[in-house]
Amino acid sequence: MLSHGQVVRLIFGLKLRELRQERGLTPAEMARACDVSVSYLNEIEKGKKYPKADKILSLSKVLGVSYDQLVSLTLSRRLEPISELLQSDLLKEFPLEMFGLDPLRIVELIANAPAKMNAFISTLFEIARNYEMRQENFFLAALRSFQEMHDNYFEELEQDARTFVVEHNLATPPPDRAELERVLTEKYGYTLDRDGLREYAHLGRLRSVFQPKSRRLLLRQGLSGAQEGFVLGREVAFNYLGLKDRPYVNASFPVRSFDEVLNNFKASYFAGALLMDEETLVRDLTALFAAKTWQPADLLALLTRYDVSPEMFMQRITNLLPRHFGLQSLFFLRFDQANASADYRLTKELHLSRLHNPHGNELHEHYCRRWISVRLLAELRQQPPATAAPAYTLGAQRSRYPNGDEYLCLTLARAGTATEPAVSVTVGLLCDDTLNQKIRFAADPAIMHKEVNETCERCTIPDCEVRAAAPLEVERRQRQQELQDAVAALVNEA
Repeated sequence: MLSHGQVVRLIFGLKLRELRQERGLTPAEMARACDVSVSYLNEIEKGKKYPKADKILSLSKVLGVSYDQLVSLTLSRRLEPISELLQSDLLKEFPLEMFGLDPLRIVELIANAPAKMNAFISTLFEIARNYEMRQENFFLAALRSFQEMHDNYFEELEQDARTFVVEHNLATPPPDRAELERVLTEKYGYTLDRDGLREYAHLGRLRSVFQPKSRRLLLRQGLSGAQEGFVLGREVAFNYLGLKDRPYVNASFPVRSFDEVLNNFKASYFAGALLMDEETLVRDLTALFAAKTWQPADLLALLTRYDVSPEMFMQRITNLLPRHFGLQSLFFLRFDQANASADYRLTKELHLSRLHNPHGNELHEHYCRRWISVRLLAELRQQPPATAAPAYTLGAQRSRYPNGDEYLCLTLARAGTATEPAVSVTVGLLCDDTLNQKIRFAADPAIMHKEVNETCERCTIPDCEVRAAAPLEVERRQRQQELQDAVAALVNEA
């Protein structure tokens, strides 16, 4: 992350170089006029050094500007995008070191080619503006990239969860919710309040709120055992791992920093590892995958045994499939639908090894209704409303895309309630030799095979039984190709 001092030095250097070039001075002429070495002037212009007050005064006199003008953090209109980027929270918070990038190297790139970097940065800003991208979009994208770099498996967090269980003599696996509550109250001074959110029912999916001053944890009434277990496990993680920058609610709210995003991920990962022990779950998945035929009841039994939500379970297996089964080419999707007339919203997404199909689309197009993620949500709507716990459904499908990629998709879906949307979570596994070796039921002919596409607007499947929109993008491309062909024929006409 760039420090404030680095930002100040870089802006000063960029301004100095621009003013020197505008005056037609070479570095040698400028250095001679100010009684400094050329190498020292070069380091100033690259943002590596910041001169003392007497040298700044000397530089300002040679350039014909005031002292205050030279030291201000305002760059010329031409370099304004660079100034905006350098002084934005985005660059200050973005975890460059986490991706092996030296902040000083970024500074050097900007200093060496300010005009080209300015054009590049302006392009990024324009794209961000056009697609209404916010700072948190960049933070969440950075987090996904971080997960992908590590195949979504973090040995230190797995070990932390195992150590916590041993240190606190918890039953394994998994620890009882009462035990987690005891740790929070006795060791970390929490007070749990299961009535405090009663009057805030209008906040919908707000399941928990932590009040740091009183160390009171407010839990919404009516949480399932799985939901409450995850909340308690996450709170344990924030304390046990010493994660200071953290969200105080469970829902998705605007984030304040990348550290908050990263720490929330670590706490959630720890909670999953705590509630679904690595060794035990790998053994259970091995037995599930050894079956020659697809047995949905066996998958549902695992969900019941661990007493976790479909989302927790499916996210957890994305931690373990690459490490323990060699299945690195996979994706995870979560879809929400508020009600029967609402759009399907892709609210979580992860791709390992590469950007797979299907993937998110922010162009307000209709996701392919042949995806099992969407189809199961539609099927749930046909069932009678649940009177108690929301109904679950699950399924498997082999989805084949026009580019030839085929995925085995395993999906768990949950019906909506008065306060929560219907949700489907899918793990998609690229169909290749590794999949056939590791998951024997992948070749089960009883599993539905479907030709699919990205969105209805981009789909060429004729007479699709569930098409939600005309293939407008396909038609646009056809018209464009016809126009190009006509122009080419005209140009080449004798």
